[in-house]
Parts: sequence; C-alpha cells; structure tokens
Amino acid sequence: MKNAKNMSSNSWDGVFAFLQQPLFIIGVICVLQLCITLLSNGFVLSFDESIWHYIGRNWLRHGMVPYTGGIDNKSPLIFLVYGVSDLLFGPNYWFPRLIGTFCEMTGLYFVFKIADTVSGRFAGVLSIPIYGLSLLWHATGGKYVDFTETFEVMFLIIAVYRSLSATDFKGWFVAGLWAGIALDFRITAAFGILAILLAGLQQKRSVGHQLGLIAGVITAVIMLLIFCLFTGIKISEFWTYGFADNFGAGSATAHTLAYKLENFLEKFVYSPIAILYPFLIAYVFLKRKADLLIWWWALSFAAVSLVGIFDVVHLKDVLPALALSNAIAISQLSQRYGIRLYLVVILLFVILFPSLSEPVQNIRILTGQTTVKPVYGQEPYINPGEGDRKLLAAWVKQHTKATDLVLVHSYGTQIQCYSERLSPSAYFSINRTPLAKKRFYEDLNKNKPELILIPMFAEYQQLVDADQRQFVAKLVQQRYFLDTTIYNYKIYRLNRKQ
Repeated sequence: MKNAKNMSSNSWDGVFAFLQQPLFIIGVICVLQLCITLLSNGFVLSFDESIWHYIGRNWLRHGMVPYTGGIDNKSPLIFLVYGVSDLLFGPNYWFPRLIGTFCEMTGLYFVFKIADTVSGRFAGVLSIPIYGLSLLWHATGGKYVDFTETFEVMFLIIAVYRSLSATDFKGWFVAGLWAGIALDFRITAAFGILAILLAGLQQKRSVGHQLGLIAGVITAVIMLLIFCLFTGIKISEFWTYGFADNFGAGSATAHTLAYKLENFLEKFVYSPIAILYPFLIAYVFLKRKADLLIWWWALSFAAVSLVGIFDVVHLKDVLPALALSNAIAISQLSQRYGIRLYLVVILLFVILFPSLSEPVQNIRILTGQTTVKPVYGQEPYINPGEGDRKLLAAWVKQHTKATDLVLVHSYGTQIQCYSERLSPSAYFSINRTPLAKKRFYEDLNKNKPELILIPMFAEYQQLVDADQRQFVAKLVQQRYFLDTTIYNYKIYRLNRKQ
C-alpha cells in the first residue's frame, strides 16, 4: 500500500515536472496564439495588414517601391514581409501571422533566458506564462502578431539577452546589431537601446563596451539605408513619408489632449495590464534602485506616451520588461514562502488566461452553425464586416480588368488589397496631412480610376475631412455614373463617352 502510494506520488511529481518545462509552456502558448490569430473575424487581413500587403505586393510584383507604389508610415522591412507573402500565396492573412507567431515565440524564449540568467530557473519559468499570456490579450492586440511591434520587440529582447553575456567589444557590437535591427523596424526601439546604455552607466561599463553597442546599432541602420538605395527607395521619401509626416496637423499622432488622456486611461488603467502593476512595484522595492528592467519599462512607457496614439499593439513595447520584473518579484516571494513552482504556474494560467470568445465564434462559423447576417442597403447604413469587405473586393476584381485603377475612398484598404487592383494614388487610404492631401489631389487629377467606391455609412462623414469628400464628390459628378450599390458602398464607373 505504501509502495503504491509512493509510486502515485512519484507519477504526479513527474507530471508536474513536465508541465513546468519551458518548451512545453511555450508550446501551449503557441497553440493558443495560433488559435487567436488565425481564427479571427472574417479570416482576412486587418485594416493595417492590408495596407502593408498592398504596398508589398506593388513592390515585388509590379516594381513600385514603397513610398511610390503606396505610402504608410512604416519601415520598408514590414512591406517586404508582406510582399514575400503575396509572392508565395497571393493575398492572404495567415502566412504573415505564422511568421509573427514564430517571432513572438522566439521573443518569449529569450525572455525566459533573460530571467533565467538574471534571477534563476524559477523566475525564468514564471516569465513564460506572464509574458506569453499577456501577449494574447485583446487589450494588447493579441491577434495582431505581424505588426512592426512584434519584430521590433523580438530583436530588442535578443539584444538585451546578448548584452547580459557580452564581455568584450565584439559581444557588445553583436548586441548592438540586434538592437539596430529592432530600430530598423520601429523607431521606438531607440528607447529600449537607451535603457541598455543607462544600465551600462550604472554598472560602470567601460567606454569601449558602450561604443561597441552604439557601433552595432549604427551598422544596422546603415545596412537598412544601403538596402533602400539598392532597391530604389529614395532616402528622402523614406524620411518624409516613413517618419517626418507622422507629426503635425492631420497626422496619425495629431490628437487632442482629451483623446490622449481617454486612451491612456483605457489602455494603461482600465485594462488587464494593470494586474501586473503590483509586482512591478514590488520589484522596484526589492531592487531599491533603477536597473535594466526598470529603465526598460519606464522608457518603453515613455515611448508609447510620446507617440500618444495608445493603440493596443503599442502595449507590446512595455510587456517584456513588465513581465520580467513580475516574474522575478513573484519568484523571490514564492521561494521565500516555499510555494512550489508548478502551483505558481497553474495560478498564473488561471489569472492571465486570455478570452477565446472570438476564436470560438469563428469555429462555429467554420462548422456551418447559423449566424445573424447583417442587412445592407437600408438605413442606418452599417460598415461592412471584415469578411464582407473581402466579398466586395471579389466583386470589384470580377467587374474590372487587371490594368484598371480602382479608388476605394478612405478606410477601404481590405477591399483595395483583395481586389488586386491598383489605386490611382499612392495615398489609397485616409490621409489628412497637408502633404498627403496635396499628393492625393494631384494623383486623382492625373489618373482617373475605372471605379470609385464611396461609403454610405456614417463613419465616412465622421472621419473623412470635408474637403476630401467634396473633391471626390465633384470628380464623380463630372466624370462618373452610378453603376451599383453593394455592401453599403456606392460604386461609380468612369463614363468613357465624355
């Protein structure tokens, strides 16, 4: 009887030991991530993904380099990812998200390695569910795994890990290269790089080591610029459209203080991320002075706040340092009070587990269960759902030639992308800066599209500036006739008899 009891106890110990293996936990989180990102509404590219896919396709399929064949305030590297996806599989949402999931899991593994190096195995294992599960929340853009933040954060995490073991100029140069690639994807990585430098000053790191880090960063940036030159991307256009035009009137960052405060409270206070603050505070009290993780979190938070948009995906910048500080604080407290590791891991899964309502709903759709279909063509006109925009794109593709230009005026990036038709303007989405409007008007005066799609739903009046709406309305009145109305879009066709 006693032997049987011991055997049972040993069996359970073996099970618990397996459940707390780092690679097993990462595997579980990977499966959850794939469910959340692949079983998303409409099974289509999101608004932003469609922009990057469109620009990437124009680049690799039509030879129209970024900032000429389409403009968005992003690094050309993200357009390259989507361009390759289009070359391999055509318009699709799943391949970039598979790449993004791989990058997130790579970052998760190196978060484990950082915690293991800094504070031991206990903290390393805890960092996996804390960081991994928080990435899956709706509040942190769980399904948007293929945005620039994912690539930036992964390379920055690797840079931080490399910095922990760097002992000479070469080691610091390599760490700087990883950090520089993060910067190539997204400018906010500069704040993470600054955290590594400030931690070095506190640790009295030698000047040579600091210079090695900086040299690596500069080398990575120069490599990006050389890549741009060799692929025909003008550095001036990269600077203007990829960075400078993001600030000022009409730009993505031009929001009122009230808007910024409201979104700050929504993303950082009335948000699941707030559950991680108590152990961040505990970590600060345990350390009693700023260190790499505190600098990293504070500066990443500052970066998100300075941008001022407070998009859910921007929170990915603050998660690594926040998760690491939580893992180290919880591990120290757990070990002090003798709490078993597997119990803490299970508790973290219970507390931090993401909502799976969207994947479950979409599984029901895939299995043919009935869903309420939206009603189009009657007031109040609704904005078509993700899947219906793809159906509208199919209609456009069917009723135009491959060489025809098509304008989907404002917020129609998914239609533009899936229709596989070129826009008459490099600004094919909504753009409100003076530079963007000027270019849009010039392009439309020069290039007349075969079709113009104008939304009937209220968001068009609310979000698109009156001067742009009036310009398009005047163009339609002069040169176009109403072809049809579908999915709450009025579709106008060019009158070639005029």
